[in-house]
Amino acid sequence: MKFKSDVSGKEFPQREKVAANLVRKPIIELIKKEHPEFDESCSLGITELNEYREKYIADFLQKEVGELNAMETKVVESLKDKTLIADNPDDDDVSGYTLGQRVADKVAAFGGSWTFIITFVAFLLGWISVNIIVLANKGWDPYPFILLNLILSCVAALQAPVIMMSQNRQGEKDREKAQNDYMVNLKSELEIRMLHEKIDHLILHQEQSLIEMQKVQLDMMNDILSRLEKEKKDKT
Repeated sequence: MKFKSDVSGKEFPQREKVAANLVRKPIIELIKKEHPEFDESCSLGITELNEYREKYIADFLQKEVGELNAMETKVVESLKDKTLIADNPDDDDVSGYTLGQRVADKVAAFGGSWTFIITFVAFLLGWISVNIIVLANKGWDPYPFILLNLILSCVAALQAPVIMMSQNRQGEKDREKAQNDYMVNLKSELEIRMLHEKIDHLILHQEQSLIEMQKVQLDMMNDILSRLEKEKKDKT
């Protein structure tokens, strides 16, 4: 069996029918803005109800935080399309990086490791030992090691901006993670709101069903009592 929706005029299966008196008042007010003739005696399909719930959530966000930004719009669209919004910036394809970004990452990774520290200390000790002990301080860089100081200054001057490049890109990843966490939390909050709406609908629907069942049972009891009284009268 099918029924005709009082909102769109389309036909839906009977199992998707939702009576207006089971819908929360804010949703009904939202429907009345587009369909003023809609009242508590009308009905609509569950898919239509979900669409108006999504509109209600979007309107709620606009009232709370003003105009929706790109992230909040993405969350609303994710709710509408029933898609996942979680994304890990660390899963980006490394092949998409530029040569400079890949070099910066490798330099930063190597410059912040014990391998670099041990290798560099060994280089310094070897340089000093060769010039003082082996060449009796008459080699290519005698004490106070002016050439070595020049090399160290050049390495520091080049290494620092390269490492900063890698740190800046890591900072961008951290901001993307923070934005992703915000969108996931926002979507979770909105899904909880929608879940409350659905639970309220189920509770109201169950209460309505129980009331109807009780009415039917009372009618049956009244019929039985009336029959018993009639049989007593017939016997007497």
